Amino acid sequence: MTTKTKISSLKRFDITEHLDSEEAIAEYITIVLEENDPVLLAAALGDVARACGMTQLSRDTGLSRESLYKGLSGDRVPSADTILKVIRALGLKLTVTAEHASA
Repeated sequence: MTTKTKISSLKRFDITEHLDSEEAIAEYITIVLEENDPVLLAAALGDVARACGMTQLSRDTGLSRESLYKGLSGDRVPSADTILKVIRALGLKLTVTAEHASA
C-alpha cells in the first residue's frame, strides 16, 4: 500500500539551511557561476547573504540592507561594484581560468 503525499504538505526547500560552511558556499557559487547568468548569480549571492546574515553583510559592504535585498533578489542584475563588495565581504575570492586550453 502506498501513501500519497500532497505537494502542499511537503516542507519547502531552503538552500540557506545548507550553506553552513565556507566550502558549501564556495561550491554553490562556483556551480552558479558556470551557468553564466548574472541574475542567477545575484539570487545565489542573496541566498548566501541570508544564510550568513544580511545585517552583518550590510555593515561589511557599507550598503544598506534594503539595497542588498533589492540587488540580490534575482529580479535584476546588480552593479559589478555591488557584486564585488558582497563577494569580498562574504570572504570569497573569484579566480579566473582559461575556458579552452591553447594548443
